[in-house]
Amino acid sequence: MWKWEAEGDAKAVIVIVHGAMEHHGRYGWLVEMFRLAGFHVVMGDLPGQGMTTRADRGHIDSFDDYTTEIKDWIQAAYQFELPVFLLGHSMGGLASIRLLQKEKLKLAGLILSSPCLGLVNYPSKLMSTLSLLLNKVSPKLRINSGLTIDMATRNVEVREIDCNDTLYITKVSVRWYRELLEAMKVAFIDVAKSQDLPLLLMQGGGDLVVDKKMVKSWFNMVPLSEKRYKEWPDCYHEIYNEPEREEVFEYTKDFIISQLKAIGYLV
Repeated sequence: MWKWEAEGDAKAVIVIVHGAMEHHGRYGWLVEMFRLAGFHVVMGDLPGQGMTTRADRGHIDSFDDYTTEIKDWIQAAYQFELPVFLLGHSMGGLASIRLLQKEKLKLAGLILSSPCLGLVNYPSKLMSTLSLLLNKVSPKLRINSGLTIDMATRNVEVREIDCNDTLYITKVSVRWYRELLEAMKVAFIDVAKSQDLPLLLMQGGGDLVVDKKMVKSWFNMVPLSEKRYKEWPDCYHEIYNEPEREEVFEYTKDFIISQLKAIGYLV
């Protein structure tokens, strides 16, 4: 887990949860933008990804491994004694959803970036059936994720960096895949259990990874007192890496500021 402190007086703390295959190092630009805007940032690498471990890269025993880790990051953010916002991207967004469907945490708001609530492409029916058996007999067997760097973003500079990123994962375990499917399903089943927090959900209109129809469906179902949906028409999956990322950040910042004013923290 890492902590970056704001320049000057901090307004709030942002806990960032990265997506599948990636790690905290890919969020340097976003962390710096938040820091310069007056926010502390807390972030780590999810189990089986980034710098957490080499032995079990791309593997988890349970999706709860993620939610437990995220809760620890939020607990660390409380130490600043400031309002805390949770920002989850893709699978990190799904994990954030699942955490807040199971527990009530002291948060000022939830920000979801292209949350993984459905996939654009699934393995064949044969492979899906086979994965059920393999999950029992060989859960750590690695399979190709089917995702490429070009599918994530149109940003050429980010693509070039990712090509040389040794921490970027290309294979995932059978157990990981089955746990992801189950988490997506339960996110819809337990939608009514979602903690009532102000929500900003942003989705890339040109997403080649996450099914934006499923994302919008979940958004329409979730019973929150305040929720905002924003689609960025030309953006691919990683909206905070896209050419429009400064606009995306400003939109995010405006949401955070509005929530801080709503709770009387800013005037």
